[in-house]
Amino acid sequence: MRDTAESVIPPQPRDYRGWNWSGFITLYQREIRRFWKVGTQTVAAPVVTTLLYMLVFVVAVGASRPAVGGVTFGHFVAPGLIMMAILNNAFANSSSSLIQAKMMGLTPDFLTPPLSALEQVSAFALGAATRGVVVGAVTAIVIGVLPGAGLSVAHLWAVLYFGLTASMILGLAGVLAGLWAEKFDQLSAVTNFLIMPMTFLSGTFYLVDKLPEPFRSASHFNPFFYLIDGFRYGFIGHADGSIAIGVVTSGLLTVALFLWCWRLFVTGYRLKS
Repeated sequence: MRDTAESVIPPQPRDYRGWNWSGFITLYQREIRRFWKVGTQTVAAPVVTTLLYMLVFVVAVGASRPAVGGVTFGHFVAPGLIMMAILNNAFANSSSSLIQAKMMGLTPDFLTPPLSALEQVSAFALGAATRGVVVGAVTAIVIGVLPGAGLSVAHLWAVLYFGLTASMILGLAGVLAGLWAEKFDQLSAVTNFLIMPMTFLSGTFYLVDKLPEPFRSASHFNPFFYLIDGFRYGFIGHADGSIAIGVVTSGLLTVALFLWCWRLFVTGYRLKS
């Protein structure tokens, strides 16, 4: 009788106090599987696009360009192209994930489970950062084997810090854009009129110090400039701006964006309406 009585005792509910690792990992894996299922579009296509940029700059333009920052033009532009791929893909991952969830009525999939706003933001941001890092790493490997564009690392810490920080910043920016946008047209406007101009006008293809005023000073107010400049410094050992300012700026921006995203998830901004 005792064994029978014990066998019908219902299982105790799981204690979700603290960090819900099971739910967090599940949501993070969902974000990874989401872009990995269509890897041809989300990973291979950006790598090929960046490779075409690199071929044009190295083969068609590089031979006629003088050295930039003490290195060949191909060596100078390669880190900028890699960073551009990281930025664009990290932003695209989180922003498209949230806008699709809202338009298809799938937000209860991550709002209903016992996940805190902190865990939700972390999962979406890290999922986006993972895509950015994967695309950046594959792009760097492919560019590294191109003749005339071989990459050499001067400061590994800078490559890792600015690469990872850039992925997180744009992943969080994508979360903000995905929450704000109510349709794909609005999300495309953010990409085309904000993210893309900030990327192209941040020294990806040129030295900011060579710009005339006021464009040179204005470039230093672009946070993407510090990400690209610091990342390039990690490869060629030369920087346009202050690396210390870049480290502090990117770190503070990451924290600020994370807190902003967390607050919006807490209030359910455009998620629970």
